[in-house]
Amino acid sequence: MRFLSTRGSAPPLNFTDAFAAGLAPDGGLYVPQRLPSIQGLLEKGPTRYPELAAEFFQLLDDDHSKEQTNELFEKSYSSFEDPGNAAPLVELSDSTYILELFHGPTFAFKDFGLQLVGNMFEEQIARTGKAINVLGATSGDTGSAAIHGLADKEGARVFVLYPEGRISDIQERQMTCTGSDNIFPIAIEGSFDDAQRIVKDLFEDLNFKYRARLSAVNSINLARILAQCVYYIHAYKQLPKKHNEHVHYVVPTGNFGNVLAGWLAGQMGLPAEQFTVATNQNDLLFRLFREGIYDPRTVNPSLAPSMDIQVASNFERFLYYHLGEEGQSTSEIMKEIKKGNEVIIPEFDAGKFSATRTDDSGIIENIRKAKDHFNYVPDPHTACCFNEVANNQTTIMLATAHPAKFPETINEAINESPKHPILEKLRSRTPKKERLPANTDAIREYLEENILQ
Repeated sequence: MRFLSTRGSAPPLNFTDAFAAGLAPDGGLYVPQRLPSIQGLLEKGPTRYPELAAEFFQLLDDDHSKEQTNELFEKSYSSFEDPGNAAPLVELSDSTYILELFHGPTFAFKDFGLQLVGNMFEEQIARTGKAINVLGATSGDTGSAAIHGLADKEGARVFVLYPEGRISDIQERQMTCTGSDNIFPIAIEGSFDDAQRIVKDLFEDLNFKYRARLSAVNSINLARILAQCVYYIHAYKQLPKKHNEHVHYVVPTGNFGNVLAGWLAGQMGLPAEQFTVATNQNDLLFRLFREGIYDPRTVNPSLAPSMDIQVASNFERFLYYHLGEEGQSTSEIMKEIKKGNEVIIPEFDAGKFSATRTDDSGIIENIRKAKDHFNYVPDPHTACCFNEVANNQTTIMLATAHPAKFPETINEAINESPKHPILEKLRSRTPKKERLPANTDAIREYLEENILQ
């Protein structure tokens, strides 16, 4: 299997090289040259999560042997609460389910991709003998998951940008209280979109990228998206047969990677009636799928901070497929988007996508509704899904984070403060972080001073 850039002017790469590159030299994102069928996995594939993930990746990765792939996934999910059922499907009512994706080491869905990425980087360092400097941006959970996957790994340093004051206290402490010398959290004076823009700027500076040996942990790295495809397959295999034909997935979405993974699985054969993009009040994607217009606006901080995004980078992969896998057209539209311009997407058809929007008052109300109707307490991001509960079709909502990461919001909604002992321990530790302006040159200068040579 070869991997192509969405912008069409970078040479195809094998899996290992596409993973190592992160962002393509032409600024595009890597996608598989073809999407394989997963019909065999759906019908006869293993139910144990690491084995299912390994068999899925064997459809796409020609660079690792079956034995290497199996070992990689056993190791990647060994830190989950129940490795064999890393993403349990919980029944809320006869046709309504919630897929819990927060049973990994940092209690968020990002662990599925970033435990894998951390181990793949470790394998890459051992194979090549070359150190790497991992750079990413986070709106809350990516940073802590990346840090946990790479903390104390020899030959790697991790630099994570995040918007100061715009993530929860627990999310920040998960990044800044590790005690690991190879972790460099950077609090910027701006939004997540500013952090993501800086990361992309630095990856597009090819001289700096290669000299600094930068590697990506954001969902611009294809391995993360592919890892997330697996839990959709796992969810389907847990459904009773009477509910597995016309499935509606409702997905909390900010950067578009989580729902894109489901859509890609659907393109490979996963039975999926519809994917609902559940946004908070920063509703770029809600407006996009309603109107066919990509119109970024100012980010307004919300109770669901990981979705406080107005530049959804993974939309580029969907756009590439929407445009008939035509790289030049994708490149032209992405250039306009980068300028901050409003863009009308040509012949846009939402297809299997729909969208919903939930502001802060709606998040509070939905947490109450989930508690009252289903005796279930969702985190604020997952609460955005509860606009779309229907009794006449099978609905799977994706729970993206443990509610204990957002105790203040849960307490405001239902007078309960969920706790987790591992998270509570972080409150006694001293944070370590660097404060910098949301400026590419300032971040480049800081990296120059701290990267592994």
